[in-house]
Amino acid sequence: MDIITIIIVAFVSLVIGIVIAIIITKSQADNKSKTIIKEANMEAENIKKDKILEAKEEILKLKGKHDKWSTDKSKEINRTQSRISQKENSINQKFEDLKKKQRETKQESDKLNEKLSKIEIKEKELAKAHKEQVTQLETIANLSAEEAKEQLIEAIKGEAKSDAINYAAEMLEEAKANANLEAKKIVIETIQRTATEHAIENAVSIFNIENDEIKGRIIGREGRNIRALEAATGIEIIVDDTPEAIILSGFDPVRREIARLSLHKLVTDGRIHPARIEEVVAKTKKQIEQEIVDTGKRTAIDLGIHNMHHEILRMVGRMKYRSSYGQNLLQHSREVANLCATMASELGLNPKLAKRAGLLHDIGKVPDQEAELPHALYGMKIAEKYKEKPEVCNAIGSHHDEIEMTTLLAPIVQVCDAISGARPGARREVAESYINRLKELESHALNFPGVIKTYAIQAGRELRVIVGAEQVSDDDANKISFELSKKIQEEMTYPGQIKITVIRETRAIAYAK
Repeated sequence: MDIITIIIVAFVSLVIGIVIAIIITKSQADNKSKTIIKEANMEAENIKKDKILEAKEEILKLKGKHDKWSTDKSKEINRTQSRISQKENSINQKFEDLKKKQRETKQESDKLNEKLSKIEIKEKELAKAHKEQVTQLETIANLSAEEAKEQLIEAIKGEAKSDAINYAAEMLEEAKANANLEAKKIVIETIQRTATEHAIENAVSIFNIENDEIKGRIIGREGRNIRALEAATGIEIIVDDTPEAIILSGFDPVRREIARLSLHKLVTDGRIHPARIEEVVAKTKKQIEQEIVDTGKRTAIDLGIHNMHHEILRMVGRMKYRSSYGQNLLQHSREVANLCATMASELGLNPKLAKRAGLLHDIGKVPDQEAELPHALYGMKIAEKYKEKPEVCNAIGSHHDEIEMTTLLAPIVQVCDAISGARPGARREVAESYINRLKELESHALNFPGVIKTYAIQAGRELRVIVGAEQVSDDDANKISFELSKKIQEEMTYPGQIKITVIRETRAIAYAK
């Protein structure tokens, strides 16, 4: 057997083997697929049975729920039907009651109509009888009904008018009494709630120096330095034997302050001659002017007052260097402003506006140039010039009664100004002039007939006059009190007010022995 034959036999054998392997593999695959299909069918049957069982259970659950819902609905429907039946029965009962009431009402209405008919008949009879009586009364009194009615109305009017006058008088007296008490209460509370200072201002300033050698330098050769200083400041400079002190005398506090500061600068610098003096005084004046403006601004801020014109603020600052009877004008104005605010709050008015009027009430005392008008009127014109409110302007102008008061702020400012000026310690007077004023006050009362003794008490705020009971009657005592008050007003100058009390008493004296 040759090689080709062997190869052919081997190839055929290989092919046959492959075919046999394919057949066997196919047979195994068919068997396996059948097995898988069978298993899948069995699993599907099992799933189907499970699903059918689940569906049956769900159907049973739903059926149970439906049965329960149907049962509940049936019960609810039965209850509703029962309530409806009850309401129908109730409505029917009410309807029957209503019909019954309608029948009763109709019967009562018939009875009422019958009574009204009888009343109308009675009214006609009464009207007829009244007319006959009126006719008879007119015949007897010789007056018609209208004339009698008018006379009755007039009588009632007169009586009502008299009662009204008496009632109004009683109400007026009661209002006066209550108003007096309330006013005293408000004034006392206002004074108590305001803290104040005592007057310490005077007409001289003391400039302290380290040694007396500086006095010679201030005087200068032949007195030229001191003359230049007095000419530049307008202040009298007194250099005497007082150790380590120079006295600056002048009525204007601004000038005294300028002189004091200028002296301080000259002594500190050491160069003292007329040209230097003029230069230092000029600079000091500018410094004082700036300090005046700053003082006005600080005062307004401290009091809570806003939107004030620059020139008015400057005038407020100038008050710091003015005084009245020893009372610093700025301190007085601040005090009046606080008093006005307190009193306005007590009376239910605007405290800010009252405080503004109180601060500005004396700005007429610090004019840039001398004015012929009284300070109250001049201050009012300044306030009007710089667009202050009419209430504030009227309060400034009327606080000494130069013009009529037209607002409620005006009497408040006037009262608070009197309180600030008249309180103990507010103003300082020289002892001699104070004693002379008290003597003058007592002498005015001694000039009246029937006056026995006079006493000025409470620092001249009250004058008590004792009169003889045999010589002076009660009416005369009232007359003396009134005329004495008028005389004091016309002939004397004093701060605040003076109370005049005339005392008339009768004494019966007997002795038991």
